[in-house]
Amino acid sequence: MTTALIAEDEPLLADNLRAELTTAWPALRLVAQAGSGTAAVELTLRHRPQVCFLDIRMPGLTGLEAAQAIAEDWPADAGALPLFVFVTAYDQYALQAFDAAAADYLLKPVTPERLAQSVARLQARLAQPVSLAEGDATLSTLRQLLSQAAPAPQLRHLQAAVGDAIELVPVDDLVYLEAADKYVRAVTATRDYWVRVPLRELAPQLDPTRFWQVHRATVVNVDAVARALRQENGTVLLELRQRAEKLTVSRVHACRFKAL
Repeated sequence: MTTALIAEDEPLLADNLRAELTTAWPALRLVAQAGSGTAAVELTLRHRPQVCFLDIRMPGLTGLEAAQAIAEDWPADAGALPLFVFVTAYDQYALQAFDAAAADYLLKPVTPERLAQSVARLQARLAQPVSLAEGDATLSTLRQLLSQAAPAPQLRHLQAAVGDAIELVPVDDLVYLEAADKYVRAVTATRDYWVRVPLRELAPQLDPTRFWQVHRATVVNVDAVARALRQENGTVLLELRQRAEKLTVSRVHACRFKAL
């Protein structure tokens, strides 16, 4: 039996898709329903469905961001990545882009005829084993789609609350940034600062040639990296020049260190 997750922040739309899927795909078992992108990631990693229906516009994380997070954190022993189906009201140009990274897309409002076509396509895809290389290619495409958004102006300073004051931290002083719920831990050689901005909003404002995302929750200043150590599980450990801790590079980002 095929398992699935629905991520949609509008309960009526989620219930409608669930009802339509019951008719179009009686053998499909819905294992979870999420009302936000963040919940979609958590529930997908917990239940490991074979198909994820992700709304593009959701609170917390968009459907694309949720798919990227799922792909990055997908356990190595969990088998193939889920098939991502994006549910969207975007125009045809955007749909073509989503189609490149997804098993399929559904345009709102979802019609029974289009859903039947999607079900047939998904069933055909599930009958074919998905290789690790194909999963990595999907993640690479998702990252490219996310990077195509209009670039934000690059920051020169971070504004960090220190007691009753706001301290300006030069971006050049940063060693790495680490996501911590709604905050970012901004680490310099000598001090940690807390910035009340999600990492997914802060990272695009940094120079991408200097600040590399090495994990869903970590961005590192490459000038602060002393060496990279390959691990047997496909990840990489980074040793830093001015900090004692080591940073883990997820398997999907390890390709940045091609000289290894």
